[in-house]
Amino acid sequence: MTNPKKPAPKPRPSTTPSPTSRGTAASGEPLAEKHAKILVVGAGFAGLGTAIQLLQSGFGEQLLVIERDSEVGGTWRDNTYPGCACDVPSHLYSFSFAPNPDWSKRFAPQPEIGAYLRRCADEFGVRPHIRFRCELQRAEWDQEAQIWRVETSRGPLTANFVVMAQGPLSEPSIPQLPGLEMFAGESFHSARWDHSLDLSGLRVGVIGTGASAIQFIPEIQQRAAHLTVFQRTPSWIVPRHDWEIPSWLQRLYRTMPVLQRLTRGFEYLTREASVPALMGNKMLRNLGRRSAEDHLKRQVQDPELRRKLTPDYELGCKRVLLSDNYFPALTRPNVSVVTDPIRGIDTDHVRTCTRDGVSTDEHTVDVLIFSTGFRVTDASHPRVIFGAGGRSLEDVWQGSPQAYRGSTVAGFPNLFLMAGPNTGLGHNSLIYMIEAQIAYLLSTLGFMQALQLRSVDVKASKQDEYNANLQERLAPSVWASGGCNSWYKDKKNQITTIWPDQTWRFRAETSEFDAEHYILTTAESINAAEVAG
Repeated sequence: MTNPKKPAPKPRPSTTPSPTSRGTAASGEPLAEKHAKILVVGAGFAGLGTAIQLLQSGFGEQLLVIERDSEVGGTWRDNTYPGCACDVPSHLYSFSFAPNPDWSKRFAPQPEIGAYLRRCADEFGVRPHIRFRCELQRAEWDQEAQIWRVETSRGPLTANFVVMAQGPLSEPSIPQLPGLEMFAGESFHSARWDHSLDLSGLRVGVIGTGASAIQFIPEIQQRAAHLTVFQRTPSWIVPRHDWEIPSWLQRLYRTMPVLQRLTRGFEYLTREASVPALMGNKMLRNLGRRSAEDHLKRQVQDPELRRKLTPDYELGCKRVLLSDNYFPALTRPNVSVVTDPIRGIDTDHVRTCTRDGVSTDEHTVDVLIFSTGFRVTDASHPRVIFGAGGRSLEDVWQGSPQAYRGSTVAGFPNLFLMAGPNTGLGHNSLIYMIEAQIAYLLSTLGFMQALQLRSVDVKASKQDEYNANLQERLAPSVWASGGCNSWYKDKKNQITTIWPDQTWRFRAETSEFDAEHYILTTAESINAAEVAG
């Protein structure tokens, strides 16, 4: 076998992305706007959906969307790794008000989803309201003026309302491995894929085996001289059941939209049916486990490799993944699966040791690719949002994010979170949850407009009561009792990412603004306080 080519060494590779962007957000022209009635942060699914619905509901006056990058799309703009595709069916992973009859496959590839979002921004008239290359740097609530004072990379502005729609999977996470700064080859996170690097003939190390890795590993395995997969914890993987949508069916969806709505409804109900298994029904969970075990047995004949790839925790405790080609890729002669812990890294090796620490091994690599997830419960934006008492969200949450209905936080008036705490899903489409939150925001704005309110601030007691109830409902779930640690849990071992029920229940709970759970401030009450003072 010929010696694999190796990239030119460099002294200190950049392995840690900026906490808030793909590098430093380039400052564009200073903002022309000095005030926005509603400021939306982020132009991915959540930000675009919010902006579109605000425009269509008559709240578009002084609407401003700031986006740190140069294009819309969020995670579907950033993640361009080989094989990137959605793991929720296309007809369900899209806006209910903007169906796309032209999806080419049941599970849409990344380029199609990115194009869909760009088309939505154009067709619904959102682009004139977006300021690109504009990054949020600080937002502070001015209690006396009842307004948000905001600093951005393109200058300051004020806003009556701030909607945080930056998305939960926007900040890559790279572990702090000893000696990583010494590595001489190229290294990058899968969400920041280096397309200029040809992996052909290289020895590639992949750290992490989550949802992204199982998509790109089969693609790069075909080009790499050798691929070493460093697996900390195996995932439960079930068949993907993907297929191409024929052109005649696409035409039928265009001419008879009701058929596409029925397809969407079928996909939705199919996924909702899995909730009992996740919430404690062991019989249903075991049926799913047997399906995953059979899938592994069919695709991996080597008993030792199969042992490495078999999880020791309950199905659903971590995200259940979909793939038909990941296991076969791992059986190829140029692939090694390493399950020993990583001890350190030097210029061209990843060093591992056995779990008992008795022996060590060195694995030569030319390139390191991190597929190590995102900062979900420890994202950076909480440290730049300051509420009524001058405390940041980071100070208030203390590593355990909590909100009321995943949308509002006590002490942070007129702040709304999209895809906030306990709105994530282990079974269905997050877009459904985001649309429910948008409806809650619109109901709140309508209520405030009718009563001429200056601000609303959820009562701390109601927020605490809501979250205590969530944790009680989560107690019998697989996430709490499935015997594994996952990114669903925060630093305090609380499950602050997942919604513990059918999604239609969340939509019902957020259908109308529940004013009795909020502190309502009017212009008159502010004036009365000033007089009393």
